[in-house]
Amino acid sequence: MKVAIYPGSFDPITNGHLDILKRAARIFDKIIVLVAINPGKQSRFSTKDRVEMIKEATQDMPNIEVDSFDGLTVQYAKQKGATHLIRGLRAVSDFEYEFRLASANEFANASIDMVFFMARGDKTFISSSAIIELHKSGVDISPLVPESVIKRL
Repeated sequence: MKVAIYPGSFDPITNGHLDILKRAARIFDKIIVLVAINPGKQSRFSTKDRVEMIKEATQDMPNIEVDSFDGLTVQYAKQKGATHLIRGLRAVSDFEYEFRLASANEFANASIDMVFFMARGDKTFISSSAIIELHKSGVDISPLVPESVIKRL
């Protein structure tokens, strides 16, 4: 069984995240969406709310699980028998960050491979922080996020 981890803050999850998840779900037998717990980062939504939003948004995807973890993603992946980490790339600026992250992950656990999905053209501008800013400014964000996010905003 091919198991992958899709880690991120998902604060909140966006349709861009879901697009990558749906595409990855065709490749892997099981994907665990892993909500990062980062005490040093101010999150808009609690870890519990983020997990619930993702569960609601993925309820029709049978090979998706949702969890949270406070620690290194590669350690969690090893515990779960995962062989791949899924990451999304929107722009060249993402590549530099992801390249450094992949190098650090490889150092920590060389048996974990990173798999990158390019954001589709209409989703390249979507980020959780942009969603929040647009919403604060009164812009209708319903085309950009699942209903589970709209309910909580």
